[in-house]
Amino acid sequence: MAEYGRRGEEDERGPGAAHQVFVVMECLLEKLKLLSYEEEVLAKHNMKSLTRHYFVSSPYLDSNPGEQFYMFTIIAAWLINEAGRPFTEPQEYDEPNATVSNILAELRAFGVKVDFPPSKLKSGSGEFVCFVLDRLAEEALRRKGFSFKKPTYPTETTEEESVMEDDAELTLSKVEEMIEEPDDDDDEENMMDLEALKLRTTHTDAELSSKPDEILESTDDAAEWNLEVERVLPQLKVTVRTDNKDWRIHVDQMHQHRDGIKSSLKEAKSYLDKLQEDIGKTLEKVSSREKYINNQLENLIQEYRSAQAKLSEAKEQYQQASGGVTERTRVLAEISEELEKVKQEMEEKGSSMSDGAPVVKIKQSLTKLKQEIVQMDVRIGVVQHTLLQAKLKEKSNMTRDMHATNIPEPAAGPFT
Repeated sequence: MAEYGRRGEEDERGPGAAHQVFVVMECLLEKLKLLSYEEEVLAKHNMKSLTRHYFVSSPYLDSNPGEQFYMFTIIAAWLINEAGRPFTEPQEYDEPNATVSNILAELRAFGVKVDFPPSKLKSGSGEFVCFVLDRLAEEALRRKGFSFKKPTYPTETTEEESVMEDDAELTLSKVEEMIEEPDDDDDEENMMDLEALKLRTTHTDAELSSKPDEILESTDDAAEWNLEVERVLPQLKVTVRTDNKDWRIHVDQMHQHRDGIKSSLKEAKSYLDKLQEDIGKTLEKVSSREKYINNQLENLIQEYRSAQAKLSEAKEQYQQASGGVTERTRVLAEISEELEKVKQEMEEKGSSMSDGAPVVKIKQSLTKLKQEIVQMDVRIGVVQHTLLQAKLKEKSNMTRDMHATNIPEPAAGPFT
């Protein structure tokens, strides 16, 4: 459908619309050369020069969408900057949709009408890519003050054709008659060229241009003149240089090809009619044989259909059964996993119960606890003994102090 739509658009635009992109690309390349893109872009990015149809999308041309899109974005950014608007140069790994949208926004800013979607530019080639670059190149040239002028064609001086006398006139009918005569074995040295004949006629006209004073009268005999003409006639062979651009030659070729096609068609038509008749007979035989085979194999076909229906039912039952088996297999796997966990726990508990290492550890702990109790008892005894000594010492000190306070005073003497 897309191909038919594309063909319809080309028919509306004209038969040469498909080739217009080639012309636009060639004009674009010339504009880029005027802007010195080799030094400004190619040398800077180390790229190769563009070919005449680099951005043209055609099945007959090699294409590299990634490289062409990158080249398109680089040249478009450079042209926008040359046109007087700042534009950041895109990188190779930038988002293509954003880059294309920015380029179209700058193109609209120049007043250019954009009536196509941005996705048309993502391929890096095609009519719209050439259109965008061409308009940007025009804006850049306009900014630099460059404009194309109308071409001036040089005036060609047409040489005046010399008028030939009746005796030296060479008509086209005579030339055709000479061409049709099959004289291939004649000497080529006796054949004259048209240019030589024209030059000779010119000299003859120059000689005859001087007007005689008297009326010239021929003194030759008519019989001798006819004999001379018959003698010289074989030497008056003229070679005609065929020009491929002459429309008469093309018309003759068209007539020849038409006659050849008609003759070939007459010969081929009989063979084609015979072939059509044979094919028709063969098709009738094949159809009758097919009907006979169908009638003979009707019972087998019915049996085959019933067997196929049974097979489909068996397949459906098998799928249902296989689905139940799959579910039960999954449940079995879960139960097996839980059973393995329980077994592992039981083994761990059984190994811990039959193992005497915990009992040994308990005994060692009790022995160590007893030793610590004995040590604590000794320390308690030492502390009690020390406390008892302190109490006894304190008691002795108190007793001594009490005795010291209860000693009687000495009696007074006679001299008091």
